[in-house]
Amino acid sequence: MDHSYRAALNGGDNGNKGVARRPGFQAAYPIGEPEPLPVPAEDAASRVFAFVEDLFFLSKIQDTGRKMNVKVEFVKTEKELVERMKSNGEEKPSLIIFDLNNVNAKPLTLIPKLKSKLKKGTSIIGFLSHVQGDLKQKAHEVGCDMVLPRSAFSQNLPQLLRRHGAVEEEE
Repeated sequence: MDHSYRAALNGGDNGNKGVARRPGFQAAYPIGEPEPLPVPAEDAASRVFAFVEDLFFLSKIQDTGRKMNVKVEFVKTEKELVERMKSNGEEKPSLIIFDLNNVNAKPLTLIPKLKSKLKKGTSIIGFLSHVQGDLKQKAHEVGCDMVLPRSAFSQNLPQLLRRHGAVEEEE
C-alpha cells in the first residue's frame, strides 16, 4: 500500500518534529521551577517537618529544600516533633509532611493529635502510592489537608516548599 499521501499531509517528514501539528496536539510546555526563597538566617526556625523514612523521598525532599532555601527537619516520633517545635519558640510549623506508608510514625493516629494541637496554622500533607484509595480516604477523614500520590507529590514539591517555607511578614 502506498502511504506517500502521509508525507504530503505532514510536510514530508511523516509527522515528526518541525511541522505544524493539529490543534490540541502540541507538545506540552514544561513548567519551570519556582524561584528559591531568600537564604534564611542560620538560626532560623524550621517551618517544615517531615515524617519520612523512605531514603528516596528523604533525599528528594532534602535536595529540593536546599534548592528552594527552605529548612526541612526530619522527625521520627511525635515526641521528637514536639521537642523540635519547642526549640522554635512560639512559631508553629507551617507544613508537616507524612509518608502515609511510614508505619513507625503511625500517621493515622498522629495526624488527629497534631491537628487538634496546631489548629489551622499548620497544613498536613500526606503522600502514598496511587493505588491506595482506602488509605487516602482514611487520611482525609483523620484530618490530612491534602493527600497526593507519590508522583504528584514529587512534581509539586518545589511549589509546596516555597509556599510553606516562606516566613510570613508581621503586619
